[in-house]
Amino acid sequence: MTILLLLTALVFVASWAGTGAVTYWLRQRMILDHPVERSSHERPVPKGGGIAVASSVLLAWLGLATAGMAPPETLLVCCLGFALAALSWLNDLTHVSAIVRLGFHVLIAVTGLLALPDRGREFQGLLPPALDAAATVLLWTWFLNLYNFMDGIDGITASETASIGFGLAFVGALTGVASGGYLLLMVALAAGALAFLPWNWHPARVFLGDVGSVPLGFMAGWLLLLLAGRGYWIPALLLPLYYLADATLTLLARIASGERVWRAHRRHFYQRALRPDGNHGKVVLWIIAGNCALVGSAVLSVWKPLPALGLGIAVTAALLSALDRRGRRC
Repeated sequence: MTILLLLTALVFVASWAGTGAVTYWLRQRMILDHPVERSSHERPVPKGGGIAVASSVLLAWLGLATAGMAPPETLLVCCLGFALAALSWLNDLTHVSAIVRLGFHVLIAVTGLLALPDRGREFQGLLPPALDAAATVLLWTWFLNLYNFMDGIDGITASETASIGFGLAFVGALTGVASGGYLLLMVALAAGALAFLPWNWHPARVFLGDVGSVPLGFMAGWLLLLLAGRGYWIPALLLPLYYLADATLTLLARIASGERVWRAHRRHFYQRALRPDGNHGKVVLWIIAGNCALVGSAVLSVWKPLPALGLGIAVTAALLSALDRRGRRC
């Protein structure tokens, strides 16, 4: 417990202080996200604060793995996370084509299969091992990209990552999945994201940028896939269910309407919910409340899997409906 508390404090302080230093540096270098027609902010804001968040978590994971306090496959995940951060930072500074980024993300997910001890069993035997691995790569690639797509208003991804991290820790501790050092990894992820929230709460003083959202999605995705591979696919689905539902339903709606899906837009449920008053804080508080209910559903699923799944789906549907109704009040 002492090590857990110390790790939490160290990652939190490193992420919080590092974000402050990076924010100052970004302002000095004029690395800013200027508002455009589809933006949800009205003034230039430094982007790239995720450098501090992703680095704090990845370095903590690297230190734990090197000290033998985390599974050895964590080393590979850290290397892949740093590679994703490097390409994402380049995209924040200039522009890397969507095709190049997608290809790189697929390559990272394919390599990441080596860090899944239960690879080939993420879908619990419903698919042959080869198809299971292919579906895992597809799902992981989609997840780290939707993490980037959903990072569109102040506070949303920091709070989502903290919810997923702490939810994983609760479920992992109850099921034994978090043994062998995984609990430390889960809590470190949550602590790093939580420390960013004061800087990113509306009105945000800094944005994560791709350099933060993409690696965080990759790390969260790895831990969720680990949980699913151990047989606990229901809590692995429930914890990120709001992000999965909002991003996937929006993508399908855009495809159905013939839009160019690689272009920026403001059609996510959370984006539409801003229309009446632009109150990021209120919208994110609704999402945090929904995520707390999803964490509770995930914990319940340890004993009552199917009722918990039904509850989580109902919570997500209610949240999406509430966001949609809020968006229509304009």
